[in-house]
Amino acid sequence: MIYEHPLAYLLGLEGIALLRSFTGEHDREFVDARIAEIRRLLDDESLASAAVEVARVDTVEGYRIWSASYGAANSAFDFDEPTVKEIVDTLSAGVALDAACGTGRFAAYLAERGHRILGVDSSPDMLARAHERVPQGEFLLGDLRHLPIPDDAVDLVVCSLALTHVPELDPVIAEFARVLRPGGHLVISDIHPEGVARGVVPPVRRPDGQPGRLATYRHLIGDYVRAALPVGLQVRRCEEPRPPTAEHSEPVDTPSASETIGPWDLWPWCLAALAPEAARAANASVPVMVIWHFQLAGY
Repeated sequence: MIYEHPLAYLLGLEGIALLRSFTGEHDREFVDARIAEIRRLLDDESLASAAVEVARVDTVEGYRIWSASYGAANSAFDFDEPTVKEIVDTLSAGVALDAACGTGRFAAYLAERGHRILGVDSSPDMLARAHERVPQGEFLLGDLRHLPIPDDAVDLVVCSLALTHVPELDPVIAEFARVLRPGGHLVISDIHPEGVARGVVPPVRRPDGQPGRLATYRHLIGDYVRAALPVGLQVRRCEEPRPPTAEHSEPVDTPSASETIGPWDLWPWCLAALAPEAARAANASVPVMVIWHFQLAGY
């Protein structure tokens, strides 16, 4: 179980903001305001009693729950799609594997670009959605650590929003290299490790209505490189998209915790409204995603 206390999140934001102040990014007035806000948050009884016990949910269960609505409104798509499509558009059509294909978001785009589509996912519910979306594709139930694909079978692997859900990158990256032909390309996009550290972890409601979060792991930028190089994958590109810079705004009246603390499904986003200046300072210029383009040696 995960013990989610709103004060842990809010005081974490305040702490990051104060650290950035300590290195000169903000002035004394800002520091004094943060310390006063921390005292106010600690004195708020509605926050003190609002902690939630949250279950860790594996990807099969989580995506079964999520499959009905996944893709309807996911802001991460706005950050990875432009760069992933830009990379894919430079590559010749061939056999493309959408690994952890979900509902077939990238499988559909690859099919439009003339690729023959293979898709693998551990969720039967997601595979059904993907097959409806790309009926000409071949979609297989499988694990990223043991892909049901022969050696040297594909020209391109695309994997989006999946690797933060595997505990170790090495076996998965090695599988991608195994199924790629020499000179083949691997494109990965995922939540940036800074985002994972700040609570960007998908929420789900379990069948009994209790809260759950998909099992999520924080992989550092160097972890991807350390997994890729030994299996012959060479870095061609790495991007770390950031949100647009927020315009400076004047301080506003902060709503009370009782007004903004819920629902849990919107944590941590709605919690940031309780400390908006700290949230802006803590998250300024922090990347949202990491996007990789690797190529397998032998071309």
